[in-house]
Formats: sequence, C-alpha cells, structure tokens
Amino acid sequence: MNDSSAAGQAHSGPVPIAADVWHLPFPVGHVYLVGLSGGGYAAVDTGLPGSAPVILDALARLGGGPGALRQIVLTHSHIDHMGSAADLVAATGARVLAGAADAPYIRGSAPEPRPVPTPAEQALYERVMAGIAEAGTPPLRHVEVDTELHEGDILDDWPGPARVLHVPGHTPGSIALHLPANGVLFPGDNIGAGPDGRIVLGPFNVDRAVAIASFRRLAALPDVDTLCVPHGAPVRTGAARALAAATPEADWL
Repeated sequence: MNDSSAAGQAHSGPVPIAADVWHLPFPVGHVYLVGLSGGGYAAVDTGLPGSAPVILDALARLGGGPGALRQIVLTHSHIDHMGSAADLVAATGARVLAGAADAPYIRGSAPEPRPVPTPAEQALYERVMAGIAEAGTPPLRHVEVDTELHEGDILDDWPGPARVLHVPGHTPGSIALHLPANGVLFPGDNIGAGPDGRIVLGPFNVDRAVAIASFRRLAALPDVDTLCVPHGAPVRTGAARALAAATPEADWL
C-alpha cells in the first residue's frame, strides 16, 4: 500500500477512470464519484475527516453544485472511508448507504471492532495512524445511515445495474459494488494495490481468513475490467488478469 503519512489534500481534480466514474485521489483513502442516470452524483467513500471541501470542489469541476451529490455509499466504517460523510451530508443533503452490519459503527451506536494486524502490518498501521494524528485531522463525526445495504441489493439510478456484495473480513459489514455492464468493481478495502501496482489483500482486517475468502470471491467475478481500489493506483483496464495473478494468502505475512 502506498498511502502517505498525512491526510493531506487530493493530488488533483477528478480523474476520469471509466464511463461515468471519476477517481479523486487522496494520500489516505481515495474517493470515487459516479454520475447517476437521473442526474447528479454518488460518492463511493468520503476520505478522512476534513476532506469534504476537496470533494465539493471536485463536484463543482464536474459542473455540479453541492446539491448534485445525491448518494454517499460507504464501503465500510473506517475513518478514512466514512470520515467526511457527516460534513458532506450537512452540505449537500445526500443520503448515506452502507452495509447493514457496519451501520451501528457508522452511526456511533456501537464500538467499532479493532483490526488484528499481522506482524508485518503492525508497523504500517502505526505509521498510518500516527500520520493521521500528526496532520491535525479533525475528529470523526458519526452520521446516520439512511439505507442499510445487503447482499444482492441493486443501487438506484447508477449507470447500469450496481450490485451490492457483502464481503466481510476487513470489517463485519464491508461491501463491494459490482457494475458488470460497465466492467467496474469497487472492492472497498478488501483489495488494494501495492507500490509496484500488484493487487494485494487489503491490510488491517478484523478476520484475515474471512477477508481472504472475500478477496477470492471478488477475484472470481466475471466482467471486471476496471478496479477502483481505495488505496494504491486503480487498475483502469485488465483488472481480471491482475486479480487472477494475486496471491492474497501470502500478503502481509
């Protein structure tokens, strides 16, 4: 994983990565914007607390005001994914959608389970968390989940059917979004990209064995050409080959 030690700002404006999909890179936890068929946009994850101004600026660059953000889909409950959801809801009125099992952590009604890093992950975990603190990242604000998502749900108004997949292991309620007609997969933190571009198991899982099983399930999906990873460089084409070559069982040991 190639996240830097600070929350920081996005490196650039929104970068087209597939039809109706834009990548908004952050040093920790990327955001993806999706153009909805009925107008407006959805955000897949929201970055760390303090990221909302950059996301709103990206919407403006795409020609949308704050009200253009209609959906916020959180792949899971970690701070670098739900961190700016509350601020974005306040600015835009967008609905928040998230996996049902992670909804209590996002709302703040239950304590989030801590990850169980491998020895190799531990140093990275400490470095990332220290960098978030040293950057003066604002405190996390919890947010209401308007729609709890389950396996097999189809998201409204997306460009082609967007199927929700329950992929636990990283967190109990992690989800992925598969758009087979568009060849796009948003895997959440179940899958990442290393500095060399190799596809790897995402670190910092609550259950490594379950996370590996979820990785293997996603890797076997048909019709995946573009892989929108939250950490590392997204795979713009040829994602199926990269997933087939991955060895998640050997990662982070």
